[in-house]
Amino acid sequence: MKTLDRLRIPVIQGGMGVGISMGNLAGHVALEGGMGVISTADIGFREKDFLTDNLEANKRALIREIKKARDIAEGNGLIAINAMVVTGNYAEMVKTACEAGIDAVISGAGLPLGLPEIVKGYKVMIAPIVSGCKAAAAMIKKWGAGYSRKPDFIIVEGSEAGGHLGFKEEELLSGETKKLAEIVREVCETAGDIPVFAAGGVFEAEDIKELMAAGAYGVQLATRFIATEECDATEGFKKMIIDAKEEDIVIIKSPVGMSGRAIRSPLTDRIESGGRIPPESCVSCVRTCKPSSTPYCLTQALISAYYGDSENGLFFCGAKGGKLREMTTVKKLMTELSAVWE
Repeated sequence: MKTLDRLRIPVIQGGMGVGISMGNLAGHVALEGGMGVISTADIGFREKDFLTDNLEANKRALIREIKKARDIAEGNGLIAINAMVVTGNYAEMVKTACEAGIDAVISGAGLPLGLPEIVKGYKVMIAPIVSGCKAAAAMIKKWGAGYSRKPDFIIVEGSEAGGHLGFKEEELLSGETKKLAEIVREVCETAGDIPVFAAGGVFEAEDIKELMAAGAYGVQLATRFIATEECDATEGFKKMIIDAKEEDIVIIKSPVGMSGRAIRSPLTDRIESGGRIPPESCVSCVRTCKPSSTPYCLTQALISAYYGDSENGLFFCGAKGGKLREMTTVKKLMTELSAVWE
């Protein structure tokens, strides 16, 4: 079984779809001794048959991006995927990644209760993303009782994360959620000897020090990796993130059925005012989405964002994204973060 021993720096680069964290970013993070993560979310959006044979397009692209990351990493660090439970091709994409030799499967946007069965027969680490100790306890109990297996590590994602969140909208807007360090401390007590990584609002060394003091084995961060030369996002996407101010980052409702955090844009304004943008096509990306009534197509909004379309794109971003002001490199960022452990 693969282990975390290959992590020289206990930093996980968070999975960002569609097209934001793919082989280039993941490979360079692993090269520096961290865990690079490829998001499986409609990763094949640039394939010619994406609309006509969505599953095969996504599988083909995933295999290619994993190989790309491996080639860049040169045997350093670890390469993982982030697969959302709520996606329609969840099991197929996880199996494809396992067959391609992925080191770990990280899974959120729902509790991955059946993940051990999907990866059965593969030497791969598996890790759930949870928002509190109740969910962590449920995962440990379910996997132990049903599959005689426990998580290889757990990621605790707090309320300041970007993208889809495991908190209710009223909790996020009222600011009544627990501090990440407090949640981490509780989950560590529940997890026992299972390594816990803290995520959501992790931005700089002081954040990491606080979380390590709470018992975290390491941290996961995503937004800061967008402003790197190696990030797979287009320059237009990166510019939207770098130019965003703190007041530009808002809570939105996602067709996934969860709250999310993104940069305010013409798209979010239209949806907030009760407008609807009917999908032009549907690839059944999310099981909970109803094309006949969804306020907008999540896949199309994320594809538009990838190409830097500020008018029609949905730009996911963490709560501290307003602190980003300039581009850097993965090497410089990882060197900065690694100083905490030196």
